[in-house]
Amino acid sequence: MQQPAAEPYVKDPVLLKKAAKASFIGNFVEWFDYASYGYFATVIASVFFAKTDATVALMSTYAIFALSFIVRPFGGIFWGHIGDKYGRKAALSWSILIMSGATFLIGLLPSYATVGILAPVLLLLLRMIQGFSASGEYAGASAFMAEYAPPDKKGFYTSIVPASTSAGLLLGSLIAAAMTAFMDADFVQTWGWRIPFLLAAPLGLVGRYMRLNLEKTPAFKAFEESTIEKPVPIKNLFANHKKTLCIAFMLCSLNAVAFYLILSYMPTYLSTQMHINETQSLLAASISLVAYIGMIFTMGKLSDKYGRKTMLIIASVLFIALTVPLFHMLSMGGFLTIVLIQLVFSLLLSVNDGTLPAFLSEIFPVEVRYSGFAFTFNSANALLGGTTPLMATWLMSKTGSQIAPAWLLVIASVIALVATVMYKKSDSVSILEKG
Repeated sequence: MQQPAAEPYVKDPVLLKKAAKASFIGNFVEWFDYASYGYFATVIASVFFAKTDATVALMSTYAIFALSFIVRPFGGIFWGHIGDKYGRKAALSWSILIMSGATFLIGLLPSYATVGILAPVLLLLLRMIQGFSASGEYAGASAFMAEYAPPDKKGFYTSIVPASTSAGLLLGSLIAAAMTAFMDADFVQTWGWRIPFLLAAPLGLVGRYMRLNLEKTPAFKAFEESTIEKPVPIKNLFANHKKTLCIAFMLCSLNAVAFYLILSYMPTYLSTQMHINETQSLLAASISLVAYIGMIFTMGKLSDKYGRKTMLIIASVLFIALTVPLFHMLSMGGFLTIVLIQLVFSLLLSVNDGTLPAFLSEIFPVEVRYSGFAFTFNSANALLGGTTPLMATWLMSKTGSQIAPAWLLVIASVIALVATVMYKKSDSVSILEKG
């Protein structure tokens, strides 16, 4: 499945590499900022909530994690409008600035012991600002790279986006692992946890600078310069692309659940449910992230060769077949077994995530590409991704089963499989093709 031949792309390899670097670094910074919260969830629970039951405090922390996702569909509409009306570069340059500012301020927040209930309220406010910013990032960076890349390399170049997302997670994981291993626990509890949040300011300025020095994508410039009537992106999207919206949302459900369950929640799951040393659980997460980053480029290339639908179907089927057995095996072995299981999960996730950015960029035409991608991706993450840690913790507390989170992933995989099989290229037609 390729883009229409009429859609232009960048032929200069120097400009293409420049765009790839800027996309990688910008997305890396945004998701390092956003993911730091997850890796310090247990510390944040004790800093920002009253000294009650540990499970209640952790669930409160994840509730804020989930609530911050409420704004993401609205952010998707906002950033999608900016990106489809004024260009991908404009949206991406502002989103990274807002993310970095909010993350930096989290590092300065007072604790519950200092200001009481105001502490979690301020934390929620800044997490919602983070969520609003993040809603423009993944979709925008994917659309940007898809419109820069040659038709036969879109899978490879758009796989930069999930790879950089995971690189941000990896840095957060490594910092958290190093701090828990080599720093005094009291220091981590009081000031140490703030370090990754305070790093957001300088990192964000670097990412913004790189993005400001990029050109608009050729496809968007061609659309911008066309004489065809240009309806408001979000109105066009909901009026003319309903089936594509539905399919995209269903596809994103697997990414939402799998990403947050495997790459964000897993360290907490291993330490609280499997009673694995916290440093070891973070180290296992770091190892799996390294493997995921390495594998995802290969999956992007394979999607260029064998097709997006084929790769997405393979990912869904493998998740359905292997998730529950792999969760059962987590409790049967030591550290090495856990690492191997996480590597398998990373492989399965990379099959899906290495393909999804190109697929979602291709099924929406240029005039609603940012809006369609951002709205569906962020709606799925708001309803399913952001609630995954909270739902997993709640399910285990209610059922007493340590493998309860696995069924969340199986259900999401079935939904994604149905969507992939349903999709036909003729479902979404550009106004440029009609005109």
